[in-house]
Amino acid sequence: MQIEINTDGNIEGHEALAAQVSGLVESALRRFSEHVTRVDVHLSDENSDKKVGYNAMRCMMEARLEGRQPIAVTHQATTLDEAVDGAADKLTRLIEHTLGRLREQQSHRTDPDPAG
Repeated sequence: MQIEINTDGNIEGHEALAAQVSGLVESALRRFSEHVTRVDVHLSDENSDKKVGYNAMRCMMEARLEGRQPIAVTHQATTLDEAVDGAADKLTRLIEHTLGRLREQQSHRTDPDPAG
């Protein structure tokens, strides 16, 4: 699973931040690693002109699942850590739901499986 970290001009995208976010994403999505080919993480400060703000930090994560359209989630929070954690939780639930629906559809197929 490839993880790409992107930041806006208001967040310093240093190596420590990238390593921390990558580690969290890998840990959260480890059980889906055979299905997820890439995760793009976009971090931004929505209230950059103000020094503090409620839910100012935004994390958007987009996952690419094998053979499927990308899926994305967004989470806003007061701190960057909270935004990343919230987005990772949402993405985990969305992937679980998406893969569960696929398994459900495959179990109800009546035509022969073209792969098998």
